[in-house]
This record gives sequence, structure tokens and C-alpha cells, in this order.
Amino acid sequence: MRALLIAVLLALTPVAASAVQPDEVLKDPALEGRAREISKDLRCLVCQNQSIDDSNAPLARDLRVLVRERLTAGDSNQQVLSFVTDRYGDYVLLRPPFKATTLFLWIGPFVILAIGGVATALYLRGRKGAAVAAGGDTAPLTEDERRRLDALLRKDKA
Repeated sequence: MRALLIAVLLALTPVAASAVQPDEVLKDPALEGRAREISKDLRCLVCQNQSIDDSNAPLARDLRVLVRERLTAGDSNQQVLSFVTDRYGDYVLLRPPFKATTLFLWIGPFVILAIGGVATALYLRGRKGAAVAAGGDTAPLTEDERRRLDALLRKDKA
């Protein structure tokens, strides 16, 4: 029973997925650490929302190798990112910069949420107004309705 519990817990434990192959790893641990850090910020151009560090796509491997080549050549992290974004655009970044070309990307969800909220508020307001205009929930019972309701309630109790 204990072994089964341990096996289930190990199966449910998230494992850091990495597609980096042993032949890609740099011998210098500091450079390799920088390469992994940069690779986690770069989007795989083939896969949906995966970093090149996590992707098994051949293009992601090419980008990982390119990052390592640039770092080995002496580039800083920012120079490597600039080199890659000059080639592929801001799309290659998992966290694109805030600038005019990416403005809608950053504020778009909030604009859509605000439009949805206003539309919902207008719909509910119109629905309430229609109910009031039709004499819905707020209209008092007439004397005839009250007598019929009393009769129904007495019938239920009997």
C-alpha cells in the first residue's frame, strides 16, 4: 500500500520538462545557465506557447544552438535577445515588450473585458426596465389576485 501511494505521488509530481539535448549543453555552467535563462524567454516558432527550452521541434533546437553560439562568442543576454528579435520579431518573445506595436496585445484583454462588462450592465438594466414597464415584479397584487392567492394557500394547508 505504501509503495502504491509513493508511486502515485511520484506520478503526480510535476517534472521540469526540458528538451535540451546533452550535445547542446555548454561545458561552462555559468554560460549554460545564461543560455537556459534566455531559452525560457524565447517562444518556439513551431509550437503553441512553448519556450524553446521546452520544445522538441527542430527549429527550437536550432534556436537553442544559436543562443549558445552567441553566448560563446561573448554576447550579453540582451545582445542575444536583440539578435533573435531582429531576425524573428517580437513574436519570438514569450513576454513581448510594451510598445506601440504590441499595445493591443497588452491592453486588448482589458478593453474586451470592459466592453463585455458594459454590455452586460446595459443588458441587465434594459431587462429590469422592461420588467418594470410591463408591471413585473414591482407591481402590487390586485385585490382579486390576493383573494385567489389566499384561497390557494388555504387549500394547500388543508
